Amino acid sequence: MSCWLLPGSSADAGPIYVRERGRLRVVSRAAGGTQRAAPPLRLFHAGFSVELRLNREDDGARRQRTDHFIFTYTKEGSLRYTAKSLFSLALGYVSDNVERVDSLLGFPEQIAEKLFSAAEARQKFAEPFAGLRALQKFTEAYGALVLCSLCLRGRYLVISEKLEEIKSFRELTCLDLSCCKLGDEHELLEHLTKEALSSVKQLLLKDNALSDAGLRRMTAPVRVLKKGLQNLLVLDLSCNPKITDVGIGYLLCFKTLNCLDISGTGLKDVNAVVKRIQKQMGLVQSKVPLKEFDHSNCKTEGWAEQTVLQWEQAAMEAIKPREDMRSRTAAQRFYGKTHRIEEVVTCKLVEVETKACGSLQFYKENVQNCHLPLKKEDAGSHELKNSKKRALPEQERERTSKQKHLCLTAEDWDLLNTY
Repeated sequence: MSCWLLPGSSADAGPIYVRERGRLRVVSRAAGGTQRAAPPLRLFHAGFSVELRLNREDDGARRQRTDHFIFTYTKEGSLRYTAKSLFSLALGYVSDNVERVDSLLGFPEQIAEKLFSAAEARQKFAEPFAGLRALQKFTEAYGALVLCSLCLRGRYLVISEKLEEIKSFRELTCLDLSCCKLGDEHELLEHLTKEALSSVKQLLLKDNALSDAGLRRMTAPVRVLKKGLQNLLVLDLSCNPKITDVGIGYLLCFKTLNCLDISGTGLKDVNAVVKRIQKQMGLVQSKVPLKEFDHSNCKTEGWAEQTVLQWEQAAMEAIKPREDMRSRTAAQRFYGKTHRIEEVVTCKLVEVETKACGSLQFYKENVQNCHLPLKKEDAGSHELKNSKKRALPEQERERTSKQKHLCLTAEDWDLLNTY
């Protein structure tokens, strides 16, 4: 038995605690100096129990705790876990809150790629609001590394659902928007004229219900301000029957264009258009289909390749028939009602228009091949060529003066005021 008494305490100091056989007792003094033992003091009641509660109130915190370890099995079948490195833990934390980062400018590209992969694995870019802000942090800092080529051929659902995310990509060199039925007034076509996409070199707009008005709006910054798609090399406008001879005139501003496809358009005088393209743009009509328009060169490439795939999978899941619709279709079959079948929109070239005007694909001949015939010519022909070369600057001056008068129209200025 052990007894504790405060030093300097008197008889009236209060209760005295005594521990005997593992139990705590209180010993109090009576009036005659005698001591009597009080009943045992219980710190807790008889039905008291203790339960360990760790992260019971927050399942997310429990998941983060388990993410700190790597669980593996030994050869004997027992479970073994090892702690992750501090770099992995910090990378996971930043990827979960990357939308709150001020900027990633100046951040090393190697670490940024790992950070992007970590956020992509957590499907951070699929979140409604935080995903857009997180993606913008990467595109503003790294541009073409995030995505240099984007193929959205027939993915009109992805465009409608993730339009703002698609507009956040910068420094794209290849963009395939074929078979999306966008039309002249679509917001994405207006975004093509912005400075963020001035790096596009290959643009595929096959079967998008474009007309002359859409081409005029798309080429207005190039014709007047010398901005926008001025670096374009490959342009596909096939299967747009509303594009006429007038719309082809707006394409003359693309001086760097090497390949052009206008098959399946609504041209009235095909021969005149072919001669105009050959004379003013330096493009020759091809007798065989060009490989630039087989849609195999443009693929989604960059850090965000899997992100675009996740968007596409989410769009496909949204249009899948639900499980509760099966009973409804069974009832319709029983009562003889026909169910409307919605076919997937496919991109096919109009055979009638193709047979009427043929394959209108143009390419620019190599410079070396153009100079080869000059070796067999005589001196007289050289003088004739030189006289033609001297006449070219005067023709160019007249042509540029005419283009200036044609470009600076009231309609063009109205279009420029909208930008």
